[in-house]
Amino acid sequence: MSTGPPPGGPVEERLAAWLSQMTGVGPARAAAVCALRHLGQADQAGYDAVAGWSSPSLDIPLRELSRFANFSKPWLLVAVCLAATGPAGRRAALTGVAAIGVTSLLVNQPMKLVGDRRRPDRQRSHVPRRRWVRMPTSTSFPSGHSASAAAFAVAVGDSLPVLGPPLRAAAATVAFSRVYTGVHFPGDVLVGGAVGVIVGRLTSRTVSHLTASVAWFQPTQTHRRRDTQPR
Repeated sequence: MSTGPPPGGPVEERLAAWLSQMTGVGPARAAAVCALRHLGQADQAGYDAVAGWSSPSLDIPLRELSRFANFSKPWLLVAVCLAATGPAGRRAALTGVAAIGVTSLLVNQPMKLVGDRRRPDRQRSHVPRRRWVRMPTSTSFPSGHSASAAAFAVAVGDSLPVLGPPLRAAAATVAFSRVYTGVHFPGDVLVGGAVGVIVGRLTSRTVSHLTASVAWFQPTQTHRRRDTQPR
């Protein structure tokens, strides 16, 4: 009879159960099993700690931010504004939207299917109801909101460095709001964010290479430099 965690449990604990059932468990594997189990426990403890954090002044702002972030609306709005600013803005907007698309496909299809983690139990952890947003029907691991936010922030930040810090701060706030409203464990948003960072960076490099010779993305030369040296 299996002694592992039930389907839909923490990914860390399911990995630990799989490793522990393998034959010939050596010291390194035993240490990995122990570390994974501790990570699973820490994930739940972190969720419970955020649930018990009393901060009424943040409840409504973070709840509404979490709702607004559905379907990547903040990032698509930023992309539209950037596209209207000229060639550099158009390239940044294209890069950011492409990063969202790739990340969403990767996270919301294969990764969530493999992760197959149940959503948190907000009632058991006593998440205040005034924080609640609609509980998604998809699996919990990893966080698609966090992944898309991080991907957009990194991709656009690579194209327009001045926007990097504010976009990263906004992405981090969206990621935290998903834990704060009770729809994700901390591990979900951390892994989602890490995936977004990687995909965002790869997308920015790819788009930069592909658009290097496309005139629509290049600044228009309005003035030629004049030779100011004496003849």
